[in-house]
Amino acid sequence: MRHLRPLALAALVIACHAGDVEKPDPPLGASFVDHFDRAEIGSDWRNTGGPYRIEDGKLVFDHAHNHPLWLARRLPHDVRIEFDAMARTPDGDLKCEIFGDGHRFESEEAVRKDLIYEASGYVLIFGGWHDSRSVLVRKNEHAWQSDRSVPQRTTPRVEPGRTYHWAITRRGGHIDWQIDGKPFLAWDDPNPLAGDGQDHFAFDGWESTVVIDDLVVTAL
Repeated sequence: MRHLRPLALAALVIACHAGDVEKPDPPLGASFVDHFDRAEIGSDWRNTGGPYRIEDGKLVFDHAHNHPLWLARRLPHDVRIEFDAMARTPDGDLKCEIFGDGHRFESEEAVRKDLIYEASGYVLIFGGWHDSRSVLVRKNEHAWQSDRSVPQRTTPRVEPGRTYHWAITRRGGHIDWQIDGKPFLAWDDPNPLAGDGQDHFAFDGWESTVVIDDLVVTAL
C-alpha cells in the first residue's frame, strides 16, 4: 500500500467522518399520509426498539415500553395530525408523542427498574394507568401526579376493540386534541416546544396491544 501525504490523509479522515454524520430528516412538506398498506414498516419511520409491525394493512404493536416509532419527517410549528387508534387489550393506553427529538427512547435498564421516563416532547395518553386517566403532558407523563394544572380527565375509558379517530392540532402555543370529532383535552403552552430537536411525531405505548391506521399529517 502506498503512503498518503499528511494533507491527503487528513482529507480522507474528514471525509470518512462526514459520511458517518446522520443526515437530518426531510421536512414534512404540505402533508404526509400513511395507510400502512404494505408488508414492512419502511424507511419513513425510525424504530427505536419496539415490536412494531404491519398486519392486514395496519400498524400493530404491543409491549413497546417507551420505545417510540418516530416519523422520519420534521414537523412545522403549526400542524394537524389525524389517525385511527384501537386497543385490543383492556388496559387502554393509546399514546403518541408530538414535537419530540425523533430519537429518544427509554433504556432497557430503566424499563426493568420501572423508572419514570421523561420523553422529549408532548405526550398524549388516552386511558393510561390501566385505563384510569387520560393526560396531555410536556415531557414527563407522570407530571399530573404533582401538578394539578396538567390537562387530564378520568372519563371516558378506552373500549377494547373500538376504533377512535384522533385529531391533534397545534397553532402557536395552543394544542387542541379531539377524539371522534369532540373536544378531549387542550393546553396553551406559554413556551411551546419548537425548532430543531422539537419537531418530530411518534407512536408509542407500554404493554397494551394497539392498532393504528390512516395517519394524515398536514402543515397549517
